[in-house]
Amino acid sequence: MARSIPAIVAAEVFTRAAQPVLPAGEDLVLRPWLRRDAPEVFTAFQDPAIQRWHRRTAETEEEAGDWVSVWVRSWHAGRDANWAVADSRTGRLLGRASLVGMELPHGTAGVAYWVMPTARGREVAPRALAALTAWAFDHAGFHRLELRHSVHNAQSCRVAAKCGFALEGVNRSATLHADGWHDMHLHARVQDDQPTETRPLALGSRPRHRAEP
Repeated sequence: MARSIPAIVAAEVFTRAAQPVLPAGEDLVLRPWLRRDAPEVFTAFQDPAIQRWHRRTAETEEEAGDWVSVWVRSWHAGRDANWAVADSRTGRLLGRASLVGMELPHGTAGVAYWVMPTARGREVAPRALAALTAWAFDHAGFHRLELRHSVHNAQSCRVAAKCGFALEGVNRSATLHADGWHDMHLHARVQDDQPTETRPLALGSRPRHRAEP
């Protein structure tokens, strides 16, 4: 009889537990999505930079509200884990950080994120990704996380590097964007990788870099 390999990530992490709030420094938090976030999601997807790197756009606030509802439901379904990235002092929405395409039996997932135009330049994306990655490995028990982005998206490449996602290769002509097919960089981190050097930072502060040996 073939040996049955147990699931790497228990479904109960999602199906039987409330979605946690994840701190990412003194002034940044990853929290569950709320219906009232829909207008700001709609605003975010009017931004040309977000539109450039995403395959879909929100035509109305109602459509953005439908997205938020799906993001909320997907947690207990064990499909995706979507967090709103917010300023912990004001509650203002700053972006999104997600585990997508989760394969719980294999312990794998993709990571995705975007940042509101008004929040850029404040290390929001790497701080949110670092908090998300730490939870995925240390609490949920994922084995491998993958990050894909267009080879033309240099900013996402920098975020991946800051958070310890090694560049593994290029998927040729892999994703259709509004301007045609894009080659995609594949970055990944696995459970045994050394922890990222990314640390929680105050909004607007500059990251410190350890000197090379």
